[in-house]
Amino acid sequence: MIRACLFALALLASPAFAVEPDEVLSDPALEERARAISANVRCVVCQNEPIDSSNAGVARDLRVLIRERLVTGDTDQEIYDFLVLRYGDFVLFKPPFKPSTYALWLGPFAILFIGGLAVAISLSRRPRRPATKDTHLSAEEETELAKLMEEDKSL
Repeated sequence: MIRACLFALALLASPAFAVEPDEVLSDPALEERARAISANVRCVVCQNEPIDSSNAGVARDLRVLIRERLVTGDTDQEIYDFLVLRYGDFVLFKPPFKPSTYALWLGPFAILFIGGLAVAISLSRRPRRPATKDTHLSAEEETELAKLMEEDKSL
């Protein structure tokens, strides 16, 4: 039981191991800024993982680059601008809303709209069932039902 808890704890803490000790800045304020910037930068190899939790070589290079630029006095926005210039808007988890990124921002809504439209068209083309069913029995069915009920009572 204790081993399982320790294993689960290690799994939960594993993303923190991606930042290596030699990368950590001695100034806690700069390190905090570096971590905040890294959380918003996508690993260009892993694609759905921030560089802070990625073990890819390029993610390490980006973490070191961010820290170097922070030490030289760059603002957060200057660092983001540099990364976008070098890797494109794709490197940001939240790319800016501009003509070159309209597809990224509006694409999911367009796909959802097209899917909803396809479902609506499909449902409108289905044959419809009558709203009311004729539940009255014919005279022949009534007599057969009466016979079956009499047989059931006799058992």
